[in-house]
Amino acid sequence: MAYVESLWVYPIKGFDRMAVESISINDAGTFSGDREYALLDPAEDTVIEDRFDAVGKTFNGKEIDHTNEITTEFDPETTVLTIRSNETGETFRFDLTTDRDEASEWFSDFVGEPVELHRREPPSFIDRPKLGPSVLSTGTLEEVASWFDEMTVEGARRRLRPNVEIGGVPAFWEDRFLGSTPSGFEVGGIRFEGAEACARCVVPSRDPETGEPIADFQERFARRREETLPDWAPRREFEHFFTVMLITRIPDGHAGETLAVGDEVRVGDELEA
Repeated sequence: MAYVESLWVYPIKGFDRMAVESISINDAGTFSGDREYALLDPAEDTVIEDRFDAVGKTFNGKEIDHTNEITTEFDPETTVLTIRSNETGETFRFDLTTDRDEASEWFSDFVGEPVELHRREPPSFIDRPKLGPSVLSTGTLEEVASWFDEMTVEGARRRLRPNVEIGGVPAFWEDRFLGSTPSGFEVGGIRFEGAEACARCVVPSRDPETGEPIADFQERFARRREETLPDWAPRREFEHFFTVMLITRIPDGHAGETLAVGDEVRVGDELEA
């Protein structure tokens, strides 16, 4: 039986994940609290606080190659962000309701150039603001980790950064929902439709503990991905094979609904039952 193995949100774009036992869908069709905050270039910044407007450059793991040097934890109830140096253990805390300027100064020192920490209402700072959560199966994580001696399954999980992990299914199960004909699955009565395959950036090549990249990662990954592409995966949906994970779309009408770890995933004929 397919089921929800794990749920994740990433409170600050580019930084550490937060495991949740349940999560609600917001009005934008994304997970509440996901990428709610981001570091922006103040020279290009055109964001209007708490609104979805055009923004300039955002900083994430592509631009900041030493995020492994710190651990971030965010408490959505108190809006307190805790940052810990992984080298010294030194800890810093900022209330992002009242201490946002101080947090921006800290991150500017860490990044090495001026940045400003902003919050925005849903869809927040999601890369694809008209689409929904990302989905990956445990089987896919296990398969990808097997391609590289330097990678563990947990390391693959941290590198690929899904919102939803599905257990009880084979590797690349999520590829079956790609294509021009709307298809999808349901969790807790919430429908997830396949929107697009997720092309990857440099982040998955880096060890989440050390920041060290795997040599020739993109080429090796793409070669193995093409070799192991399942029969159910429509090749036309892949511009290239440095691609893994399903980006979904949640139709209107699910705002406020909740899914949880352990929920059954229903597909195809099961939806007619």
